[in-house]
Amino acid sequence: MEDTALKANILVVDDEEDICEILQYNLEKAGFKVKTVLSSEEALSVISSEKFDLLLLDIMMGGISGLKLAQLLREDYKSSVPIIFVTALDTEDDILKGFSSGGDDYISKPFSVNEVVARVKAVLSRSGRIQKPSGDNSASAWKNNSKGVAAKSVPDTPQPADEVQQDYFDFGILTIDAKESSVKVSGEPVLLTRKEMEILLLLARSTGKLFSREEILKNVWKDDGFVLQRTVDVHIARLRKKLGPAGDLVQNRSGFGYCIHPQGK
Repeated sequence: MEDTALKANILVVDDEEDICEILQYNLEKAGFKVKTVLSSEEALSVISSEKFDLLLLDIMMGGISGLKLAQLLREDYKSSVPIIFVTALDTEDDILKGFSSGGDDYISKPFSVNEVVARVKAVLSRSGRIQKPSGDNSASAWKNNSKGVAAKSVPDTPQPADEVQQDYFDFGILTIDAKESSVKVSGEPVLLTRKEMEILLLLARSTGKLFSREEILKNVWKDDGFVLQRTVDVHIARLRKKLGPAGDLVQNRSGFGYCIHPQGK
């Protein structure tokens, strides 16, 4: 249900159309007005003719980067519009660069839309652009939850009967150690995000079993009800890219879903 107190105008700047679509859909569901552009250059053009209450800004874009755009807005345009970086760059140095460039908050991709909405509300409230709805403690609830899921207690999704709960998997070129949160391809470590690791483990624990997008959302995103099914495709595409030569182990059966097949394609 929309909250009429949240009619802030938000600009999403990201060169990935899927990300723009996901953010726009969920922020509009939360009651915000949202406009999306695919580059910093477009953003500068739009900002010159329209007032925004907050920017959601990717960092890694062609042309003018998100960091440079933030610097331009702060230094050349003297803009005080709140900026939240939403980016795959998530090291401590990256986060510090974001804040030093004028960012007000920093969200790592892949993100939970519940987290994005909570952070947007919190930043707008701090900046005085909207009033914080009474009883809305979603931002603090997120912070206080170390697992990064909504604080409300939700039972874990029952695992399929044929799913083997093991922690170490050896697919030859690809090894996975769940206890160590370690993934290696040809002996070389691969850095995955939390959601990418959860998807990989879900598929690995039921080798050969096809999981539909809906099943992956239910098992990995659980109670995050506003995530689009296309999010699964985006995450798996990135996962396969990171796995390099082992990416072929993660297969898509059109119309049925995703699985890990030991022999690859």
